[in-house]
Amino acid sequence: MKVLIVDDDVVSRMMLMHMIDSTASGVFDVLEAEDGEDAWAQLDAGADPVLLFCDLRMPRLSGMELLARVKADARFAGLPFVLVSAAADGATMEQALSLGAAGYIVKPFDAARVAQHLQPLMRAPDEQPDATLRRLGIDATRLLLYLGGLQRQLVSAGTDLAALLATSQLDAARAHLARLCEGCRTLGLHGAANGFDALRDAPDGAALTRELEAAHRAVMRQTDAARHLAM
Repeated sequence: MKVLIVDDDVVSRMMLMHMIDSTASGVFDVLEAEDGEDAWAQLDAGADPVLLFCDLRMPRLSGMELLARVKADARFAGLPFVLVSAAADGATMEQALSLGAAGYIVKPFDAARVAQHLQPLMRAPDEQPDATLRRLGIDATRLLLYLGGLQRQLVSAGTDLAALLATSQLDAARAHLARLCEGCRTLGLHGAANGFDALRDAPDGAALTRELEAAHRAVMRQTDAARHLAM
């Protein structure tokens, strides 16, 4: 599996490469691009990464511009795209997520945040949307509705589960995790389903946050792919 790192700062690229290797040595081959135009050329030529980390501010083609171009192309719409910036700008984060970014991390790099984006790719692979359509006997429009419903459940689950854990209502928390697990599995999101299933034995706030974020990214990837099937 390949990971593409896009940054005009060679030191930043080296640091991120080191973190990827430390997290998953031998699992990922790392590709480098010095700016958005270089990255686009590599993608267009068939580089085929499973994940892309991209700096926000670069010459020729910025990270936000590359994100918009990638998500507008059916070949790459499902590619997880993580924007990187030296500033934690809330408005920029919101814009990136609205364009389909899988996440936003801030320099200096935090190894745990980088690992969160790598770990789902090391789990059981998610089902392709066309296979999900055949298994459930539905069309892409219906799948998009189901994915939207699951996304709303994930948003509310953070608050609901935190309240249950804070009041030691572990059985209720496990039941809630079981419902999330079943919803993810039904829609072919096996990595997220396995993550929620693993939490049921010992629900934990920090681990729950990581699994909810990973599930959100999985839903976004599946939604991007299903949206192109619906066109």
